Amino acid sequence: MRLSGFVERIGGEGVAAWDLHTKGMAAARAGEDVIVLSVGDSELATPAPVTEAAVEALHGGDTHYTPVEGRPELRRAIAERFAAGSGLATGPGNVIVLAGAQNALFASLLCLAGPGDEVIALEPMYVTYEASIRASGAELVRVAQPAAGGFRPDPAAIERAVTPRTRVICITTPNNPTGVAMIRDELEAIAGIAKRHDLWVVSDEVYADLVFDGSHVSIAALPGMAERTVTLSSLSKSHAMTGWRTGWAIGPEALIGHMGNLSLCMLYGLPGFVQAAGVAALTVGLPHIEEIRNVFRRRRDLAHGLLSRIDGLEADRPAGGMFLMADIRGLGMTGAAFAEALYEAERVTVLDATAFG
Repeated sequence: MRLSGFVERIGGEGVAAWDLHTKGMAAARAGEDVIVLSVGDSELATPAPVTEAAVEALHGGDTHYTPVEGRPELRRAIAERFAAGSGLATGPGNVIVLAGAQNALFASLLCLAGPGDEVIALEPMYVTYEASIRASGAELVRVAQPAAGGFRPDPAAIERAVTPRTRVICITTPNNPTGVAMIRDELEAIAGIAKRHDLWVVSDEVYADLVFDGSHVSIAALPGMAERTVTLSSLSKSHAMTGWRTGWAIGPEALIGHMGNLSLCMLYGLPGFVQAAGVAALTVGLPHIEEIRNVFRRRRDLAHGLLSRIDGLEADRPAGGMFLMADIRGLGMTGAAFAEALYEAERVTVLDATAFG
């Protein structure tokens, strides 16, 4: 039977990158001794008070429809958290609650770009960006941030990629998979491009709480950027809540209204007990964010130190996030061949970075 052209737009190399991960997860479920390093989902447990808040809500009958944009108390907590971290005045009307940062990315792009438009994304980029951008009907314009430059953003290259069809620049800081955290000067340069060409910026900041070196800067807080920036984040990484699917987008109220209309026909609101857990995560004042950051900082230092001792392999030291990029070209193998060989020899799953750009 015929399918729509949409199914072609949401396929591609990024989707195929998960094949080895899927294989490893199936083996793990079958009881095999597999170490899964191919997804940003640690073994850390959600803090007990957060889980208890959800359980209490369930026992209290919190199993009915909720406001499509998210409950006011959760939107308020998200707004206050963002305002405290960025210095940008933010209210509940600037926030929509969605099913994770991935859902927020998808919804944002559907509301910002369409057929005939172009969306600039900086490579390396997370593997779902390609399909999320193409799903809107827009064309993905890749701008390389080369390894030789430390994977740092190249403002001149970004500006050269702008055309009359450009609508959006997508950035991720800290980056997945490179771990690069953009500094203020870099963000100011990108902000200048966006303002000169009247562009939106979609800023994926899901790893903002996992910055090890320096401090996180939100591009929305720079002068003239609040009205043209959508900031994406979630509780997945900072609170060990990947499976709860609690994420959000922060932006101008008019855009949030349109995203609410999209959510009405795509999601129809998160479960109430999940939102109760989200409120607890953001308001109880748990010390776990710093503890989680310290865990990943120690793992970053250990992994980088060990990998750096391997002849023919070079490893970058990430400034944030949960990932580490290793250059294995000195081993005379492709990324795909290396990942497959590592799995066959040691039952360890990693992702071939080719899919990231």
